[in-house]
Amino acid sequence: MARPRNSQPTDGELEILKHLWNAGPCALGHICSLLRQERSVATTTVATMLTVMLAKGLVTRSRGSRGYLWSAKSGRAATTGKLVDRFVERAFDGSVHLLVAHLVESKKLTTKERRQVLELLEKGAAATRKPGSALADPQR
Repeated sequence: MARPRNSQPTDGELEILKHLWNAGPCALGHICSLLRQERSVATTTVATMLTVMLAKGLVTRSRGSRGYLWSAKSGRAATTGKLVDRFVERAFDGSVHLLVAHLVESKKLTTKERRQVLELLEKGAAATRKPGSALADPQR
């Protein structure tokens, strides 16, 4: 039986998406030049990856004056949100508490990051108390 198609981006695809989020619509050559700032890549490999990403629904393409312009189909927040949700589900049985406990106990959080997390939690708690807040209504 064939494995179901995975719509999640691979590491290489995520690298391309990051460049598209930062630069906006790009031609193949520009994407390659951005990637080559970090490592050597063949244009044909990047073209193949973009075609696979198109089939997965990760990117769109439109005709430009000199070929296709490639764009990320979803924004960074939506894509990374899905990746984090899937990771938490798979690695921590869906428990955000276990994820945060792991980060705190493994000493991966700096003092500054701990302070930032506490601020986010306070903002979230305040938002849940406001009527009409997305955090106040989990059905949204």
